[in-house]
Amino acid sequence: MGKSKWTMIGPGLIVAATGVGAGDLVAALVAGTNYGLVFMWAIIVGALFKFVLNEGVGRWHLLSGKTIFEGWQSMGKWASIYFGVYAIIWGFVYGAAGTSSCALAMSAMIPSIPLWAWAVIHGVAGFAITWSGRFQLFERVMNVLVGLMFITVVGSALLVLPQLDDLWKTAVPDLPKGSLLYALGLIGGVGGSITMASYGYWLQENGWKGRAYVSPMRYDSAVAYIVTAIFTLSLLVLGAALLYGTDTTISGEQGLVSFASIMGNELHPAARWLFLLGFWSASFTSVIGVWNGVSYLFADFVRNMRKTRVEAESLNQSKAFRFYVFWLTFPPMLLHFIGKPVGLIIAYGALGALFMPFLAVTLLYLLNSKKALPDEGRNHWLSNALLVLCLALFAVLSINELIRLFA
Repeated sequence: MGKSKWTMIGPGLIVAATGVGAGDLVAALVAGTNYGLVFMWAIIVGALFKFVLNEGVGRWHLLSGKTIFEGWQSMGKWASIYFGVYAIIWGFVYGAAGTSSCALAMSAMIPSIPLWAWAVIHGVAGFAITWSGRFQLFERVMNVLVGLMFITVVGSALLVLPQLDDLWKTAVPDLPKGSLLYALGLIGGVGGSITMASYGYWLQENGWKGRAYVSPMRYDSAVAYIVTAIFTLSLLVLGAALLYGTDTTISGEQGLVSFASIMGNELHPAARWLFLLGFWSASFTSVIGVWNGVSYLFADFVRNMRKTRVEAESLNQSKAFRFYVFWLTFPPMLLHFIGKPVGLIIAYGALGALFMPFLAVTLLYLLNSKKALPDEGRNHWLSNALLVLCLALFAVLSINELIRLFA
């Protein structure tokens, strides 16, 4: 291919950045606040697990010549039905939740505009960037946002490094009493979302096809999750340096705004803006990443269920793709005004909790398929072992989430 390694960095960063949202920022900050640097190991393990899943999705697309949805469909109708129900309910609620997160960050910087208005603005902006299906526009915007979130958050962490002198002793890997589920949640939350399944469509948009691109794809995924680990570790460092050993607590996305104010008071007023920009860019990458990536999946779902003649390369120009971008943007705006119905939230939470185990178990099946993959493309024992560990982790987290939802 004759390309340098740096030019081979493709859509892996987009996948990883989309998976890092406000919830992951909160989790890493809370870990640093409550435990110091103890859970650095959990973030590194989490990044490794997401690399395994992402590499599996990419390898399936490159070596089978099929999309991930075509793979799911080959497993039976249950997989297609699950995804269809998931996409409609999850997309409707996420359309409001994702834009609300962006709005919270922007409202903290420019409070003169109401929160609901910022949410609507971000929804319309996501619509404008993704509606046309122009991947190059989407990719450029995402790369700028990824750079912004990395520079602001990692830059903020560098500012507080001198305050870690007495805290490095807490960096020894450990599992404090009663923190098992907390550690598992931190591992499960490092850059993981439904858009991991969109990786193959984004590889396709970059013109990556066939076995010649397996090595570049692995390099791309590795760089993406190394960057994600550094980003998440930076949040852990911020929480530990400024709040460990104090009585201050961080709770929910509003806690991120409060933490930005703490940074402004402890370091410099400009530090508050740095952190808020990082919070906003992490939230907005999740929005437009979902708007584009999950719309590919939905368009592929419609193509296969209706058996239309739309080529995989043209999914982003299909009516189904544009319908789903519309579905994510405008109907959820109602939730900003009428609140979120309890039944819908429970369904959203339950379906969302089941997606990562669904991805892990389907990859275990597909990547061991003798019919779909050549011998050299199928999983070896190590890949299978890591996928089984991923499945076990997400199964435990899913059961815990479902118990919490229905308790």
